[in-house]
Parts: sequence; C-alpha cells; structure tokens
Amino acid sequence: MRPQEDSTARQQQVGTARRRDSARLLERKTTLATIAAEAGVSLPTVSKVVNGRPDVAPATRARVEQLLDQHQYSRNGMRRHRRSGLIDVVFAGLDSPWAVEILRGIEDWGAQHETAVAVSSVRHGNARPASWTSALGSHRTDGVILVTTRLTDTQLGQLRSAGIPLVVVDPANTPPPDVPSVGATNWAGGLAATEHLLGLGHRRVAAITGPADFLCSLARVDGYRSALERAGVAFDQALVRYGDFEHEGGFARAVELLELPDRPTAIFAGSDQQAFGVYEAARQHGLRIPEDLSIVGFDDTEIATMSTPQLTTVHQPLRELGAVALQTALRLAAGDTIESRHVELATHLVVRASTRPPR
Repeated sequence: MRPQEDSTARQQQVGTARRRDSARLLERKTTLATIAAEAGVSLPTVSKVVNGRPDVAPATRARVEQLLDQHQYSRNGMRRHRRSGLIDVVFAGLDSPWAVEILRGIEDWGAQHETAVAVSSVRHGNARPASWTSALGSHRTDGVILVTTRLTDTQLGQLRSAGIPLVVVDPANTPPPDVPSVGATNWAGGLAATEHLLGLGHRRVAAITGPADFLCSLARVDGYRSALERAGVAFDQALVRYGDFEHEGGFARAVELLELPDRPTAIFAGSDQQAFGVYEAARQHGLRIPEDLSIVGFDDTEIATMSTPQLTTVHQPLRELGAVALQTALRLAAGDTIESRHVELATHLVVRASTRPPR
C-alpha cells in the first residue's frame, strides 16, 4: 500500500473509532437520562450516584441504584483502567481475636504485594443498609472484602453499579451465587469437636453456638448433631443454646446448661471466647475443668494457649482466610476469571488440657 493510501486508511479507522465512542457515550447519556426520569430526580443527581459522590440522600441513592441495576448500567471496564491499589475491608466488629487474626492475614499479604488496605467496622449494619457502601464513594477502591456481615440487596446493588468487586468471608447469610466467598469447614469442625468428646466417653454433650440465623452457627450445630447420630446418642434440643460468639453470651448460656437437673458433662462452644465464658460459669458453679466439665472451643486463637487449663479447640486457618480473600478481590479487580467462587479451608481439632473422660 502506498503512503497516501495508508494514511487514508488510518484516518478512516480513527473516524470509525470516534463514531463508535460517540455512540457509546450517547447510549450511556440516554440510559442515565432514562434512569433520572424514572427515579424522579435530575440527571446530575444520577451522575453523583454513578460516580460514588456522598452528597446524595440515602433514599434517593437506593432508588437510583436499583434502577441502575435494572438497566444493567455497569462501569466495570472503566474501573479496571484506573486501579487505585486500595482494597476496603468491612468487619462486623473488630473487638475479637478472631477478627484480628483475619485482618493480620489480609494486611500481611497486602504488604507483601504492595496493596493498601482500608479497614472499617460496622455495628447493626441492617439498620442503615446503605451506609458503608455509600461511604466507599468518597474514595477510589479496587474491591471490598466483607467479613461476617449481612449483605443486603441494596448494598449489593450499589457495589455492582459502581463496578466494585466483592468477596465475602464467612458470610452471615447466603450470598448470591456469583459473589465469591471464603470460609472454613464449619460442619467438619463441629463434627470433630463432638466426636472427640464422645470418644472420651461423654454422653451428655451440650453445644453453645452463635446466632441461630448465621450460616456458620447452623453448620457447626449440624456437625455436632451428626456426630451424636453416628455414635447412637440421642439428640437433645435442651442441650443446644444459641448465643453471640462472645464471652458474655458463652457465660450466660453455660449458666443455663449447668443449672439443668441433668447437667452436661461436656460443652462444645462455637468460639474460643464463648468457651472462656463457659470457664467462668463453671468456676462460679464450683466445677473444675476438665475433672468435672470438659470444654472444646472453636477458632484456635492465641488466647487458647493462655488459659488454665489450655483450651482444646477447633483450629481455623484465620490468617489464610484473610489472605485468600484479598487475593480473590485483587484477581476480580484485574478482570481475572475465578475458578471456584466458594472456597472452604480445612479445620482440624487441637487437643489440649480442657478435655478428659467423665468421672
């Protein structure tokens, strides 16, 4: 091809690309105008929501986000070209050793791979479902890791419309099939803890777990019940208590169990913190551990080896959970395909001094 012909071809290609970009821009503006009309707001207001501006009323933002979802308005492609190197991590409370271990895993992996982490903690997240997602609009983020928090349709819609990848760790409720999750083998952990106590000869084995509507709570109780069934021990609903995974809740539920006419000789607690609440309840009832009461916890946090006696517990790979969640979020931000959207890391029992055969 001669130079003049080559130049003409290039000009035609540039012209075609410009017309295509103009058409896309017109299409996007038309979509935003349609959404503004349906929401009963101005086009600048819709633009603020799209760009993550915080100065929009929550009710208006939620209405616009819903319409953006309905119209499948996405900015995923735009976001990939302006990566910030920042991942947001949202916890439902940061005052437990369990949360601290997960955060350490996230921060350690992020430091090794030059990824910054912004950490926030939300309490009573369902009262204001759009609050933390709205806050993300005040800064650029490549993705969000949500740890043991309920995910609402409004929150999910906001993240999707903004093109922000999401990974959930140990989700409280079932996430949508397309949202990646990272957790531990809770059912297997509950099974192993209970089988250990049954193997020692205990037959009055109680269980204290977390909230009755948390996935991990239900899984651990299911594992507990399966171990009883395998051993031919009748399941007794009176020996199951639902709590909050906290020390105070473990204490209160243990008091209820220890004041039963036929009290348990062993208790499987759904967290190490709950287990230490059981320790206190046993002490106040004049019971020795493990001579009068055997106890198994769940998590294997650092405090498990600081107690007297040291706590038998189910080990969760908490730091690895955090690291895998961060890796997954970064892969999503880069547009990579995720081979498995639901990852469960293995748990195992660590036997220490808080369990023994019943007297």
